[in-house]
Amino acid sequence: MLEKSFGLMFFLKQPKNKEEDNRFVYLKITVDGKAVELSTKRRCEKSKWNVHAGRALGTKESTRELNQYLDSFERQVFQVKRCLNDSERTVTAMAIKDILTGNIEKPKMIMEVFQQHNDQMKALEGIDFAAGTVERYHVSLEHTRSFIKWMYKADDKPIKELDHEFISQYAFWLKTVRKCNHNTTMKYLANFKKVVLICVKNRWLPGDPFANFKLTKKPVEKAALTESELIRIIERKFISERLDIVRDVFVFSCYTGLAYADVRNLKRSDIRKGLDNKDWIFVKRQKTNSPSNLPLLAQARQIISSYSKHPKCADSGLALPVLTNQKMNAYLKEIADLCGINMELTFHIARHTFATTVTLNNGVPIESVSKMLGHASIKQTQHYAKTQDYKISKDMLQLAKSLNKKNRLEV
Repeated sequence: MLEKSFGLMFFLKQPKNKEEDNRFVYLKITVDGKAVELSTKRRCEKSKWNVHAGRALGTKESTRELNQYLDSFERQVFQVKRCLNDSERTVTAMAIKDILTGNIEKPKMIMEVFQQHNDQMKALEGIDFAAGTVERYHVSLEHTRSFIKWMYKADDKPIKELDHEFISQYAFWLKTVRKCNHNTTMKYLANFKKVVLICVKNRWLPGDPFANFKLTKKPVEKAALTESELIRIIERKFISERLDIVRDVFVFSCYTGLAYADVRNLKRSDIRKGLDNKDWIFVKRQKTNSPSNLPLLAQARQIISSYSKHPKCADSGLALPVLTNQKMNAYLKEIADLCGINMELTFHIARHTFATTVTLNNGVPIESVSKMLGHASIKQTQHYAKTQDYKISKDMLQLAKSLNKKNRLEV
């Protein structure tokens, strides 16, 4: 930002002993009405000083040397001013003085700003940010730290050195060294971009190094159980209690759409009567802190009732005895094998199954599904709306019946 007014004036500093004739020469720098004073560390006799010219009077060699020094000092000031403008930093009297006196501001560093961002996010956990978001940025910070060590053999790097090559190499490192897939790589880069934009807005960085870098994700087919696969899991008899518990918790999520963290934290007190006087679940998603309110289907209500006297539930008020996410996913793989389901079964597939097989494929409007999933917008829900072949077959069969009835043809 260019200054509106700029002025320089050399003057003699009045000493404590006002009678003293030999005084220090000072420079007054004024930018937009704000001034600072800076000593030139040179002296001049009061009787030989031209107040209006801001220079010494006379033709002696010592006088010429002093005036030449003051001219040089003035040129340095204009050089510093030009450098501040060229680097798009704000020109202030204090900024000029700091550079001239060697009191240069320590350059902003990438990890320093990233850590400060994460510390502020942590302080707002549960207020503006969910725990999962805070953890994701922590992981992103550690990845950035590891990349800088790998690429530059350093613990940190000045922000002003961020450029397109840094971003491109970071993406390469995430995909090769960290073995992240394309979409996961884009997520980590998007997290880093948020920190980079803070630097741009604070003018610590003259431009956005992401300007010519596309953070486009590849479309991913969301895996979900078909209706027959879901029934197969429900009806399977296990000889192991742990598999029974894991299956029941998973099926509960298939009929509620709740993510693992939300099922784990679900309390019986979160189930209350809704406007229709039926049982509803009233929770806020841990990931986004957004409300996820939904009617409790009979299948889900029956599962909760069957665990009302389970020690882990009776003592804590929890709705279900949920194991750790790692154990849940390990046992779900075992369940998939026993049920003849040819997919890598994870707990998150339950949420996909609710969105597609249980709701959308049975005619529930996407607006309602979006609300029940706790999505901020329908756009988040649309990737679930890729209709399965099962639904297409069902709809076309209904159409065939309708057309055949009109034309009095056999199905």
